[in-house]
Amino acid sequence: QVQLVESGGGLAQAGDSLRLSCAASGRTFSSYDMGWFRQAPGKEREFVAAISWSGSNTDYADSVKGRFTISRDNAKNTVYLQMNNLKPEDTAVYYCAGRTNYYTDYGKAADYDYWGQGTQVTVSS
Repeated sequence: QVQLVESGGGLAQAGDSLRLSCAASGRTFSSYDMGWFRQAPGKEREFVAAISWSGSNTDYADSVKGRFTISRDNAKNTVYLQMNNLKPEDTAVYYCAGRTNYYTDYGKAADYDYWGQGTQVTVSS
């Protein structure tokens, strides 16, 4: 069982940067692929970024490539999402998630077993 707690959200202006953190409890964090998803009002939850358990593989949604970077520190049981050049369309609740199935497709929310409570990111123009 893993509990995930996100932090780092808030208000930003277009062009600003924010870094989200997701702290995990439990001793098995290093065996989980980790992902970030987001959900804007009235929209479905969408994939943002993911990183493999070892950190050797990453994947990004096309909408954030070149602006967002996912990373992890297994010694600290934490995964990060560095968000640069934020845009108003990045406004959403951001969730971190973990999975142990190691599928090659990182983008399916249904494949993730554990979810955080979410952190709000609001970007103004």
